[in-house]
Amino acid sequence: MIEKVLIGAAALGIASLVGSAIGLIIKKIPHKWNDIFMGFCAGTMLAAAIVGLLAPAVEMTSPAGWWQVIVGVVAGVALISVLDYVTPHLHRLTGLDMEKHHGDTSVNKILLFVIAIALHKLPEGMATGIVYDESNMSNAYAVTISIALQNIPEGLVVVTPLLMIGVGYARAVLIAIAVAMLEMVGVGLGFLLGGLSGMFLPALLGMAGGAMLYVISDEMIPETHAHGFQKQATYALVAGVAMMLFIEAAAG
Repeated sequence: MIEKVLIGAAALGIASLVGSAIGLIIKKIPHKWNDIFMGFCAGTMLAAAIVGLLAPAVEMTSPAGWWQVIVGVVAGVALISVLDYVTPHLHRLTGLDMEKHHGDTSVNKILLFVIAIALHKLPEGMATGIVYDESNMSNAYAVTISIALQNIPEGLVVVTPLLMIGVGYARAVLIAIAVAMLEMVGVGLGFLLGGLSGMFLPALLGMAGGAMLYVISDEMIPETHAHGFQKQATYALVAGVAMMLFIEAAAG
């Protein structure tokens, strides 16, 4: 199982680095293709959150214990909501939208940006690591694939604003590597947390699912519907859901 966790963590890190490499090369992606790909990623994450996280969490509990999953979902949403409030909106820093968050101007831009990425990446990695369980590896594969796909455009978002505010290529590369490593560390922490706290696993899965649902609804879907390509993004979202359902069925 440790080997599988390491492979999953490496997959997330490599996907993030691939996105960062694309960002270093092309610097800017057309809104249409960004929205289509982000829509597809939102679909994969939506299916993974429900089928790979929340449904198994419900199955682990008795009818009287369903509240554990609800508490986990609420905790996951609250965690990401607080992080979203106190850290800058990543897409605003790239110039993709004009949403302004509480922390946008309070600290040095570069330092604040790096902190924001770290705070967003660790929960993502932990959401992946928590799912690794020998009894149901299909869920782990589904969640890993969905977050890895999302990491490609997110990796692009990492380097673009850094280059825009004058950070050199070498430093941007080092930051991109550090961000990828943070998510890989998150996978390990999530796996350890899930293994040490088996009785809390339904709540932990619910927390991971709630965090993913918040990101999908607050970050990804509004982003894909903001530039006139919402139809294409919607079709891509449905395609992403269908692909993850196929992967779940094939892996099971």
